[in-house]
Amino acid sequence: MKQKVLAHLKALLDERMAVSWQAMEAAQASANEQSKSSVGDKYETARAMGQLDRDMFARQYEQARQERLVLERINEAEVLTRVALGSLVNTTAGQFFMAVSVGMVTLDGATVMAVSLASPIGKLLMGKGVGESFQFQGKTHKIEAIE
Repeated sequence: MKQKVLAHLKALLDERMAVSWQAMEAAQASANEQSKSSVGDKYETARAMGQLDRDMFARQYEQARQERLVLERINEAEVLTRVALGSLVNTTAGQFFMAVSVGMVTLDGATVMAVSLASPIGKLLMGKGVGESFQFQGKTHKIEAIE
């Protein structure tokens, strides 16, 4: 299951990067195509808005690229006994994949929450082993398995 989740997240981030790149280029092209009009500042405003859009898409692309690099660091064949980057953690609170904060992913009928190590739940689980307990949302949960 860990390999499927990792492959799905990589594909998802690849798609986000492609969409952001295309949107960034379209915004840049739109800004470049604005021609001077006789309506005063309309030209400069349109160029500035196009540049702001381009910058926003560039940030989205860079974030997806950085998250993709995190996924590349994961050795999917590594057997982990403690929660670390790349762990698929089965708990009484659900399944968590410790990598990047993407949110809920459903594969083969199972729902997995992809979270970063810096997230609140990531910090709680980090370094724990099978059988250990943790407090989350006012309840005590237990780690049942680590893949």
